[in-house]
Amino acid sequence: MPQHPSSSPAVALPAWSWGLLPALLVCLAAPAFFVLLLPWLGWVLLAAAMASAWMLERRASAPLEVLPGRTRPPSLLRDLSLIAAGLLVVSVIPLKAELDNVAFVRFTLGLGGAVVVPYVISRFVYRDRAIGFPWRGGGRWTTFQWAWLASVLVLGWLILPFYFITSGVYLNWPVVNTPELIGRLFVGVGAVGIWDELFFVCTVFALLRRHFPVWQANVLQTIVFVSFLWELGYRAWGPLLTIPFALLQGFIFLRTRSLAYVVTVHLLFDAVVFLVLVHAHNPGVLDGFFLVPSP
Repeated sequence: MPQHPSSSPAVALPAWSWGLLPALLVCLAAPAFFVLLLPWLGWVLLAAAMASAWMLERRASAPLEVLPGRTRPPSLLRDLSLIAAGLLVVSVIPLKAELDNVAFVRFTLGLGGAVVVPYVISRFVYRDRAIGFPWRGGGRWTTFQWAWLASVLVLGWLILPFYFITSGVYLNWPVVNTPELIGRLFVGVGAVGIWDELFFVCTVFALLRRHFPVWQANVLQTIVFVSFLWELGYRAWGPLLTIPFALLQGFIFLRTRSLAYVVTVHLLFDAVVFLVLVHAHNPGVLDGFFLVPSP
């Protein structure tokens, strides 16, 4: 069965390792692609990451200590190559939020490919099943988990209107002033939210977790997560929201072992995002629902 972030790594992980260098280079390719919009810099960083990971594996004088009953350490080069493959696929498409048919096809192929390509390579080329999607995971949701879902709605209701409207970032999304456009926005926001968890948590975080302590893997996946959201439209002081959100999603997945739960959290958050965007683009429609009036 494939490992996921909640599983114990197959080897004793050191607190710090030289493997952090190529892993950091891979993750820094994300801001190169999605924040700086410099594809060549992203390619250079990925190439440097692959070269340094190859050198580390080649020069290793002794394998990491293998715990009783466990298998040999996973290949850092292979796992980083899977993350790099996903980033390269996403970097091919512009991430500007648009709602026309061409944009829907573009996002479906680009984002879908970023999940499918690493999974297929892992499953059928490397044959290590490093990527998995544990839908139910840790069993029934606890009272605290249900309470957190309610908290997400309340926090989103309090924070997101202030962020989107006062910063003006709502203008990074197209105007939605017809039933058709509102429907397209609802589908698009939800679909991207589900993809976020499939790629950033189940792919990037899961692969990094095989080599690094939880906090390091979580920080590294957050770099990728936040960079993607920046190009998507969460700019201005958006990282003050997206950084803790990305870190929390990784932590929650680790504790719950449930893709269904982190997707639910994300979709509730995105439901508020959707309503805020409708509110911002349609003055007076939802003024009585949010504390911040529409512009």
